[in-house]
Amino acid sequence: MTTEALAAGPPVPRDRPEPVKLFFCPNDELVPGIAALLARHWLDEHEQEIAARFLFERDRRQYLVAHSLVRRVLALESGLPEAEAVIWRSSRGRPFLQKPAEGLPRGGRELDFNLSHAGGHNLLGVVRRHRVGVDVERLDRGEQGFDTILETFAASERDWVTRAAPGRPRDRRLLRLWTLKEAYSKARGLGLSLPFDAFSFTLAEDRGVLGFQPPDNDNERRWRFVELEPVPDVLAAVAVLADSDAPPVLQLHHGFPWGRSAPRLVPLPEPVPASR
Repeated sequence: MTTEALAAGPPVPRDRPEPVKLFFCPNDELVPGIAALLARHWLDEHEQEIAARFLFERDRRQYLVAHSLVRRVLALESGLPEAEAVIWRSSRGRPFLQKPAEGLPRGGRELDFNLSHAGGHNLLGVVRRHRVGVDVERLDRGEQGFDTILETFAASERDWVTRAAPGRPRDRRLLRLWTLKEAYSKARGLGLSLPFDAFSFTLAEDRGVLGFQPPDNDNERRWRFVELEPVPDVLAAVAVLADSDAPPVLQLHHGFPWGRSAPRLVPLPEPVPASR
């Protein structure tokens, strides 16, 4: 596979912002041998060291697929070959792409991404303006840690979760809130330093954010939130800053992005009014 093929695609027009792009890739999209081969050629020394530390093969495979996905998508979006992309982390552990001083080969100077993975599923969000945060969780994970998770929520959220019938209905409500909170916290770049009871969501019965009470330190306060179920019983959430000139659409790509197959288009909802 040539560098030209990996970085294929015309330059991005600088006066036209791109939509939010989401890449959903189950581990099964890459057989173990291919995942190991790509990782050996694409991952940097630090990533290789982390992969070698895993005790269980399933955990190592999850890491290899997830980080190969990151480097493949960054190559397609930036024009930088997979092995040449430099990824650094903030003091709070959020990864960033180090941009060349002259800008990205495919145009522009900004490119933000965020990764989440759970139980054999990987989710990667990419934007060219501002920040994006994503999270993915499986409904069939069992009740491991659910009581502890619920205790971290705001009181109104705890009440809403416990009003649902025990079992799957209650688990779905809890994980909808959890994925949204994770996505928002990751978009802010704050990680675990942002208490989950410092902000709260009001959700529609089926899907969608009706209200958002941000934490006191949020000066932006204009966010779009998307809830998705890319495959049955796998819940995903996206948080992205509202941008008046951004296209009101999200592109959802399914599978490992060997090429540029047509994505599913998902309308982006209006910014959620911040309440106090």
